[in-house]
Amino acid sequence: MKKESLVLLLVILIKFLLQYIAVHPDFDLHRDEFLHLDQADHLAWGYLSVPPVTSWISVLIRELGNSEFWVRFFPALFGVLTIWVVWDLVKRLGGNLFAQLLAASGLLFSALVRMNILFQPNSVDILCWTLVGYTLVRFVQTQQNKWLYFLALSFAFGFLNKYSIIFLAMGLFPALALTSEPSIFRNKHLYFALLLALILVSPNLIWQWQNGFPVLTHMKLLSKYQLVNNSRVGFLVEQLLFFYPGLFIWVSGAIAAGTSVRFANFRWVFWCYIFTIGIFTFFQAKAYYAIGLYPVLIGFGAVWLADFVAEGWKSRLKPILLTLPLILFLPAFSLIHPVYSPERIQSDPPAYSRLGLNRWEDGKEHPIPQDFADMMGWRELAHLVDSAYQMMPKEGRTLIICDNYGQAGAINFYTQTPGLQALTMNADYLYWFDLGEKVDHLILVWEKDEQITYRELDFFEEYQEIGKITHPLAREKGTTVHFLRGAKVNLNAILNQEVAEEKNVWEGRQ
Repeated sequence: MKKESLVLLLVILIKFLLQYIAVHPDFDLHRDEFLHLDQADHLAWGYLSVPPVTSWISVLIRELGNSEFWVRFFPALFGVLTIWVVWDLVKRLGGNLFAQLLAASGLLFSALVRMNILFQPNSVDILCWTLVGYTLVRFVQTQQNKWLYFLALSFAFGFLNKYSIIFLAMGLFPALALTSEPSIFRNKHLYFALLLALILVSPNLIWQWQNGFPVLTHMKLLSKYQLVNNSRVGFLVEQLLFFYPGLFIWVSGAIAAGTSVRFANFRWVFWCYIFTIGIFTFFQAKAYYAIGLYPVLIGFGAVWLADFVAEGWKSRLKPILLTLPLILFLPAFSLIHPVYSPERIQSDPPAYSRLGLNRWEDGKEHPIPQDFADMMGWRELAHLVDSAYQMMPKEGRTLIICDNYGQAGAINFYTQTPGLQALTMNADYLYWFDLGEKVDHLILVWEKDEQITYRELDFFEEYQEIGKITHPLAREKGTTVHFLRGAKVNLNAILNQEVAEEKNVWEGRQ
């Protein structure tokens, strides 16, 4: 095996190791992961908040045993593939093994570790953005039209994974028009490739049309309740933090792509970054939406820096450049990842607030980062629901209804009761209700501020409060499980009406 291949294999092993040690085993999965995992039972060409790719991966996870190991494996795998693409990009740009290692170091010791611990569309999103840059570089280098079709495939798969890749296209096209590559627009294969991409994404577009374009409702809600809390200045500052251990690499890449004679054919890389960042800033986007821009810049920066330190006294800087990302990354590793047990966090809280990690999407400060709080209390909730379900009579149908998708998905993942399925009138679960069979009993999972009313109690023969999530650090602390046996009214009619009203909201009819 070649030296380069052996080194790459070592990098891959380090990446996988980093991903698994970054999460303490006492943490549960994240609330968003549960929604994606349940999509495996309801395959479709679209969902209320995401396109279908994540559901396809969920099917693979289900076939492999549906364990936490495999849930964490796939985002780690996509992180590995991102590094591999940049590794080859550096080689294609004329970089040597040192340049490849420098790029790998900048990617290994970065925010990608945190992104790649969660089974969400983000890991695939970053990979697809990187592939778009890689395939376009290869087209510019070779002028082989096959790379335009690979570009289309990368974009189409990215679109079917997460719609935000549209913003990359919005930055890329004016960048190409502005630089020395406008000739690409005179190439008929570009338009054939765009047609191919349109054909590939059309099933999702048709699904959106058939369902009243729920993605627009999702964007309105996102803008109203989350993006409105984002600062444009904060967005730009956070861009410096994601890859701060390798900041000197990607900044060098941006400068080199924008000014270096060697990279004169790749000016579009620099302008694509500028335009895309500008668009995100205007829309007050979440800072991590732009992470996919940086792997390609890191590749260019690694090549440029490797040339800079190739000879003379500057060659002594090689060990420093190579190890600096690791040195800068280690002090923050335990702060930006849930490496400590929840008990350790309670007894001796790390200084999360010093890095501004305790501000949640509601714009308020909390004791721990929101992502960490979203990974606690789920097993406890599933145990409470299992207990309530076992208390129900065997006769009649018991329906489990939750306030949000995190609760429903967590119960479905961690339950020890065969056949138990929780639902919610939130997110995609709204379309998964089967109310054909008569509902006789309910288990309600409600957030801490919600109370059972006397009117609801009159609907049933028996009511009990089973218990609450008690974990002090859980975002769902106080979430309560309610037991309601023996319906005195037609629950199906009531539930059908509530489901229809919620659907009307998502489909834009209210």
